[in-house]
This record gives sequence, C-alpha cells and structure tokens, in this order.
Amino acid sequence: MTVEMAKGVRDFPPEDKIIRSELISRLQDVFESYGFSPLETPSIERLDTLTAKFAAGNESDAAREIFKLSDQGNRELGLRFDLTVPFSRFIALNPNLKMPFKRYEIGRVFRDGPIKLGRYREFWQCDVDVAGVSSVKAESELLLLAIEAFKKLNLDAYLEVNNRKVLFGLMDYCNIPPEKRETVIITIDKITKYGEDVVRKELVDKFIDKHSIEKLLEVFTLRGSIDEMLDALTPMMTSDIGVEGLKELKELFSYLKFVEHGKIILNISLARGLGYYTGTVFEGFLKNSKVTSSICGGGRYDNMIGMYASNNRQYPAVGISFGLEPITDALKLSSPEIKKTVTEIYIIPIQTFKESLVIATTLREAGLNVDLDLMEKGISKNLDYANTLKIPFVAFVGETKLKEQKIKIKNMITGNERLVSLDEVYDLVVNERK
Repeated sequence: MTVEMAKGVRDFPPEDKIIRSELISRLQDVFESYGFSPLETPSIERLDTLTAKFAAGNESDAAREIFKLSDQGNRELGLRFDLTVPFSRFIALNPNLKMPFKRYEIGRVFRDGPIKLGRYREFWQCDVDVAGVSSVKAESELLLLAIEAFKKLNLDAYLEVNNRKVLFGLMDYCNIPPEKRETVIITIDKITKYGEDVVRKELVDKFIDKHSIEKLLEVFTLRGSIDEMLDALTPMMTSDIGVEGLKELKELFSYLKFVEHGKIILNISLARGLGYYTGTVFEGFLKNSKVTSSICGGGRYDNMIGMYASNNRQYPAVGISFGLEPITDALKLSSPEIKKTVTEIYIIPIQTFKESLVIATTLREAGLNVDLDLMEKGISKNLDYANTLKIPFVAFVGETKLKEQKIKIKNMITGNERLVSLDEVYDLVVNERK
C-alpha cells in the first residue's frame, strides 16, 4: 500500500502550526477589541441548508464545490463551505438573542475546487459578523477592523468595496434581462482576475446580447478615484435598486474618509461568488505578493437568516471572513525566520532527572515554556538538539552546582553562559529574549 495524502489538504508541522496559532491569536485580539465574542458551529450541515437559494445558490462556484455525504439514515449532508451559512442557521434557531449580535468564529471549511498557492480544499476561515444592524455603519466598522488586522499582522494589503444593488442597477442600465442578472454578475466578477476576453466569451456562452456585452465591458472597465467613480455611476442608476445602492456606497465612503489613501478602493466589478449577498461586498488583497488569492472577503446578506427563521423575522446582517491559509502563506513568504518550537528553555539533566522535573515544574508555573531531556543523551547531542530547534536557552542541571542552588544557563543565540540561582532563571530568560 502506498500512503498518500488527499489532494488539496495539508499536514502542519510545528513550524507551520506555530505561525498559524500566533496569527489566530492576533486576529482574536483584534476581533475582541471591536466587541466581537466567539461562537462555534459544526462542520457538517444538512445539504438543503447549504444549497438553499440564499446560501450557496445554484450559480455559484461554492454550490458546485460542496463535499456531499450521507449518514446511516440516508440523510443528505454536506461539509460547510464557509462559516456564514452555519452562523445564519444558528441565529434562526435562537430567536431570543439580543440584537445586535456580534460574533467571530474560527474553524475549518471545505470546498472541492481547484488548487493553487493560497487555495486548498480544506482550509480555515476566521469570520466576524454583525446581525441585526441594517445601516452601513456596521460595514464601516468591519472595514476598519480589517485594516487594523492587516496592521497587526504587518501585511501590506488593501480592500476592494462594491455594492450588489449598484450591480443590479448596472444590469438594468446595460439591458440585461432579470432572469440572467445573477449569472451575468457572477461572470462580471471575474473581469479583474481573468480579463475582458474571458468575460466576453463567457457572456456569449450565456447568450447575452452583443450590444449589452459591449456596454457591460465599457462600464466595468471604468477607472478613477472613488469620488470620480461615484460621480460616473450616478447617471447610470436609472432603477430604484441602483439608486439605493449608490446612496449606500456614498454613505459608507463618507465614514471612511480618514482612512489612509489606497487602503480602501471602489471596484464596481466586484460581486463575490455567493448568491446570498444583498448590498455591500468587499475583498482584501495583498500588494506585491506571490499570494494572489484574496485574504479576506465578505458583505451584507440581509435576506439569508430570515430564510431559515421559522418566525418570518428578518435579520439584517453583514460579515467579513479572513482566509487563514493565504495569510499564513504570505507570512511565511515575508518572514525567513522560522520558529520550530514553542520551547523557551531546555533543561539538560546531568544525572539529576528527578531534581530537573521539580525545576521544570517550578519554571512552568512561573510562566515559561520548558522542555527537558527524556532520553539521557549526552551534552553534545542535547546541545545539537536545542540548536536544531532554535531553542533560545539551555539549562545544565548538575549534581555539584545543584548542591550550591545554582544552574548554568546558556543563551543559544549569543553563546553566553551564566551561573544563576533558580529564582533568577525566569527573569534572565524573560529579559534576554526581548
């Protein structure tokens, strides 16, 4: 038997998992600083929950990429493709929640789609959502949260913003029939990534009128500053939904004028692939990186939660999702220094294993990450082990010095050695690792 991994999934050795854990910790700090609390939902959902009209939607890539399965009762199930659908289902099943409900969730999601750098079939998302707020003030907070997250992670990134109501208005302006509006929007969303020729061919394949195609391409290749784009869009908004969407965009950008130039831009072709978005949509991208996939994305989905609710109550909602996989890849590419262990100090017992256990326990209780030799290796091999894992400090615990209540500490980075008391070890490690 040849042992192989499934396509599109990965193992995470300690050096990778450490980066991911630190990334999650930083994101959690940002999320909680904005007043979002944690939530956990299951990886398996009913298939009809995942494929509902306002969930994946029949036209979306996500619907085609659902991993489907069934249980022993022949019930159709699926692995969640994002964290928004389970969040919506949770809200619908808990109608007594106080609004606004602000939560974040970090967990695995699954999509049976194409594989490339930054895109996998099993991956993690970090979602932040607000339910119960209809104003674009909620969007402004999420966009600011994303910018703060980029800052905390030292990522040179920016956000693209649009409004699906504006897209619907542009569909009317370009004479796209109502029954083809959603499928055309999904195609238009690809113009930045794949270019005009690919989009034109796909529109032809969808039997869109030639004049409408040329008008679409003319509109969706417009460029300019945010104010210039908003001014150019104004005369094109001939329908009520388009006027409403443009008003929301103008209000949103009015709240964000203090944001550094270039951190938030308007991209009128941005639609997002999922059919549940009803208003604002946004995606984050890295500048000058080999990781070209979006690192975050989201939008407003006012109709989705109410669809699941038995009380017919409407729950306006908006959220953003951070892609842990592409962000991790980006951090690895930008940082050549790889941390191979969380251990801060490694104890080498020299015929003092029982005493070393006591010392290790004391240092752990003080707050240090401590490892010690369990294999009775020689000093040379132990030092080689610590050096390979880049453990910053090594403690030599010998019988003679232990009688004097002393331990020799070696800084593996500088090579300096010091003889200190047990009480001084913690301060030495904390001060010298800074």
